[in-house]
Amino acid sequence: MMRTLLLPLVVSVVVMAAEAADLKATMEVVNNNANGFEGRFCFHLPQAIQGWELVIVFSSGVNNVGQWQGDWIEQHGSGECATHWTLVNKNYMGKQNAGDDLCVKVTGSVCGGGKPGGTATFVDLNDDHMHVPAAPKIAGAASMKYNYPDVLMKSILFYEAQRSGKLPHNNRITWRGDSALKDKGAGGEDLTGGWYDAGDNVKFNFPMAFSTTVLCWSLLEFPQAYSKTGQLDHMYDSIRWPLEYFIKCHTKPEEIYVQVGNGGLDHAQWTRPESMDQNRPAYKIDASSPGSDVSNEMAAAMACGSIAFKTKDPAFSRKLLTASKSVYAFAKKHQGIYSASVQDAAAYYQSSNYTDENNWGAAWLYKATNDNQYLADAKVRYAHEPAWGFSWDEKIAGNHLLMYSFTKDAAYKADIESTMTLWSKQGGMKYSPKCLAFRLQWGALRYSSNTAFFALMAAKQGIHAASYRQWAMCQINYALGDTGRSYVVGFGTNPPKRPHHRASSCPMMPIPCSWDAQQNPGPNPHTLYGSLVGGPGGSDDYTDSRIDYIHNEVACDYNAGFQGAVAALIQLAIDHELPNAAHCGQCPMP
Repeated sequence: MMRTLLLPLVVSVVVMAAEAADLKATMEVVNNNANGFEGRFCFHLPQAIQGWELVIVFSSGVNNVGQWQGDWIEQHGSGECATHWTLVNKNYMGKQNAGDDLCVKVTGSVCGGGKPGGTATFVDLNDDHMHVPAAPKIAGAASMKYNYPDVLMKSILFYEAQRSGKLPHNNRITWRGDSALKDKGAGGEDLTGGWYDAGDNVKFNFPMAFSTTVLCWSLLEFPQAYSKTGQLDHMYDSIRWPLEYFIKCHTKPEEIYVQVGNGGLDHAQWTRPESMDQNRPAYKIDASSPGSDVSNEMAAAMACGSIAFKTKDPAFSRKLLTASKSVYAFAKKHQGIYSASVQDAAAYYQSSNYTDENNWGAAWLYKATNDNQYLADAKVRYAHEPAWGFSWDEKIAGNHLLMYSFTKDAAYKADIESTMTLWSKQGGMKYSPKCLAFRLQWGALRYSSNTAFFALMAAKQGIHAASYRQWAMCQINYALGDTGRSYVVGFGTNPPKRPHHRASSCPMMPIPCSWDAQQNPGPNPHTLYGSLVGGPGGSDDYTDSRIDYIHNEVACDYNAGFQGAVAALIQLAIDHELPNAAHCGQCPMP
């Protein structure tokens, strides 16, 4: 009978390379008889790893191969007698520390008899082989305290890392693959595509559409910032991804799918999108269960997209405008809060109102069409009040800007000023000791960055340009390193390395990924370049912890206004109008 393999793991082979990804070993034959052989491959690991793959090449074909530390995923050879075998670690065997000695035991039979032999290559699946090029230098770069072009480039990469569906041939995120290819509506409608919302794997249209609108708006307002930094084509690809998805979601004149994936089921797992079990229900709104807030936000995104693609892709532009008008008409006819219709959304993105989105959708369609009926609708729905904060749930500040740009009416200008006053110390805004305008504990940098974008857009329209630009730049510089650390993954000094993000925390496919990845105290195996984490507490306190989703989660809406503000600052640098960064330590007020 073949002996039971309960031998101790003993290092007995010479390591042939210095990096874990290149380790090679020759099989030590522990036992060989008529019943088969027992061998082992041993490696001394120079660095900590989260997952590994072993590629074994036997000198002769073998069968009945067995082992206990991994799962066979591939074999090549003649019939059942294969010479090339590949296994990937079992979940409990993936994590290894620097300096560990790892031996993998195998058993089997040599086809036709003879002495067994073989070599194995140990592949460290932490290495995703992703290399980010340096951002090009631009005119005015000397005036920038931080490398804004690099931030812009990496923020676009973040959105590429959030892609769902069939990835394009030019996918730049080496550790991402196709995912959620079975996302469908109740009638089998194709709902693949779009962005995963945050550190999870749900697609929520409300924040996704807001993010798309703001990003598209930044492209319309600051095209040179994208073109001069070599990011223009990437930016068009970036916003096109969700825009194409929104068109898919509008399945009937009075039917729109607004969420794919159940929040509770999704949050009960910790796994990469590529490994999801595909239990992803789709949720829709219709005439009997309306959602004029999410509908108008989608209409706004597609209207903005129609402007952005008007000359680049006229056919796509027309398609977007047609869809935008249709979605807007549905929203106007059937008013209601979408999170009351889609109960699963209420636990994550509960809408507080829809009147601001009514204004927002109408205003964007007026900008896209110059049809005065849309402007009339926008005026009727406009609220003369200061904005608490520009966000996925509140478009009041954006409405201020759009309506003033259309009319130059002093009343709209006064609303812009009242919003910025509300964000000053005199207006009651709390500021951290190091000058962050601290609106809310959860995603503090999101609110300050979105308002920075708002301030820069107001300044472009000639409203208190000097003070608004100074304040906005200081808020963005806070996120980039003014406190001594960056809050943008993969950028600057001491950036976050453990963002609360499933995909980037998982080792390379096909290594299994579970809650062990969330609990891993080390850095995420993949750098989620460009992602803005939620940020510090009100006292500038921050811990780089994956478990702390309040301060260390990332999300599509976190980066939207932030990226737009960075684009605006690049434009100011190009125009030699960038404020003096030295003044930020004085906590300038808007």
